[in-house]
Amino acid sequence: MIDSSRTTGWLISSDCVLSRSPLRDCATSDYTDQILKLTCSDSVRLLNGSSLCSGRLEVKSNQSWSSVCEADFDQQDAEVVCRELGCGPPSVLQGALYGEVEAPVWSKEFQCGGHESALLDCRSSGSAGNSCSPGKAVGLTCSEPVRLVGGASHCEGTLELKYLGEWRPVYDSLWSFKKAAVLCYYLDCGSAVSVTQRKESTWRSKWSISSDCVQPGILLRECAASHYNQFILNITCSDSVRLLNGSSLCSGRLEVKSNQSWSSVCEADFDQQDAEVVCREFGCGPPSVLQGALYGEVEAPVWSKEFQCGGHESALLDCRSSGSAGNSCSPGKAVGLTCSESDDVRLVGGPSRCAGTLELKHLREWRPMGYFHVSWTMKEAAVMCEHLDCGSAVSIEAAHSSYKAVWLIWSSCIVSKTPLRDCAISDHLDQILKLTCSDSVRLLNGSSLCSGRLEVKSNQSWSSVCEADFDQQDAEVVCRQLGCGPPLGLQGALYGEVEAPVWSKEFQCGGHESALLDCRSSGSARNSCSPGKAVGLTCSGRRGAAALMWFKITLFFY
Repeated sequence: MIDSSRTTGWLISSDCVLSRSPLRDCATSDYTDQILKLTCSDSVRLLNGSSLCSGRLEVKSNQSWSSVCEADFDQQDAEVVCRELGCGPPSVLQGALYGEVEAPVWSKEFQCGGHESALLDCRSSGSAGNSCSPGKAVGLTCSEPVRLVGGASHCEGTLELKYLGEWRPVYDSLWSFKKAAVLCYYLDCGSAVSVTQRKESTWRSKWSISSDCVQPGILLRECAASHYNQFILNITCSDSVRLLNGSSLCSGRLEVKSNQSWSSVCEADFDQQDAEVVCREFGCGPPSVLQGALYGEVEAPVWSKEFQCGGHESALLDCRSSGSAGNSCSPGKAVGLTCSESDDVRLVGGPSRCAGTLELKHLREWRPMGYFHVSWTMKEAAVMCEHLDCGSAVSIEAAHSSYKAVWLIWSSCIVSKTPLRDCAISDHLDQILKLTCSDSVRLLNGSSLCSGRLEVKSNQSWSSVCEADFDQQDAEVVCRQLGCGPPLGLQGALYGEVEAPVWSKEFQCGGHESALLDCRSSGSARNSCSPGKAVGLTCSGRRGAAALMWFKITLFFY
């Protein structure tokens, strides 16, 4: 993508191109200052691969594509092809890895020195044959040129990608711990420790790469687009320990790296204090489970020393160790570790623990959560209120802040109830989140945020409310308390039946109170309800909807 003077062009979505629909069916006239420039290799291609940098090799000559026989191709030839295609060095060269020979067959043997810029620039000699045995077609996999620079080791620093012969920083605002973990593994580093989005003082060209592209088996260069901005990504991976095959970033089978090789750790050489150090090194909570083979069995080689951590060290390899009695483990004795990852979240600065600025403790640091337009809605607010054991969500708003850094969390992470630390990105925004939850009432299982089965909180416990102890005036108070409109329906068990415990008093609201627990009440004759008698309440839509919409539109243009 390059800048040009503004002109009329055809706008065609990438989905249309990938589906191979006729381009004219997707073309829309548009007025833009961005046009596309595309460069293809005119003489070599890789077919049927798992990425753009892998596949069965074919060479073009005299307007015809020919298969290449494995016997006529070696490692130096592979280096030239990978460079010509803008990929990293060859990682696998294996016959028929991506399909068998197809006629016609290239009739010469390549004799590259490895420094040439194109395969057809290499010297060649007549091949002894012009056909290949089945399974002898060149199958080539090139690596991807990705690196972290400017850090204390090759496992931390600014993320850069070499594409079209040029190293540039990579940027996309949606990168998260999960995405960083894929990259750390690719770089032969340990688990992901942090992801930071940083603003530079000057603008320069970057490779913009969607976070959706960061998955095992997909090359970053397949998604790279030229972009011009001030932001870069800094990623820190652990360079000496990692957890594999876990259900989250804070669990898995433990491996330790030494002398450029990863080793399994035997359960007999690892204890609770060692586990505390590993969990802290990854920025996770304390260890919750330490069990052999929980995430797979031992794989060779096996770490030959017993760890003797005090529990206070910042990294596992900082711990003292002694020679282990054995250098192998019985099957099922590999260290399987689960660190706790319950998110430390709080609301501060409000009138109660259920209202205020939303903060997350991550990497041992409390920071507010940043507000980014089109990211947070009442739906996300409701999930956070539930997480905080507060009532229903009442309001969400953005506030200006002078904080130096915030945690940026995307709404998709909240709704899916993914651990927030897996999605946290360090960022610099001047908008932070303020959230108000009801601290004493909530509506459950409703079709909207203003409907559901009513529960009341007292003494840190939630109780069902019996329909016989609740009337229309009580409902008016609850709907107002939750920031909703007047009650539309009040029907027992509309959103589920009574669950123990049951509220033991009858509400006697006048209808003007601001909160249900401000109402007078009297002792109820019962402490249980007949099935189907739980309060089911439906309030009309949220008050101030127009103001909220204006607020969101204003932020969007902001």
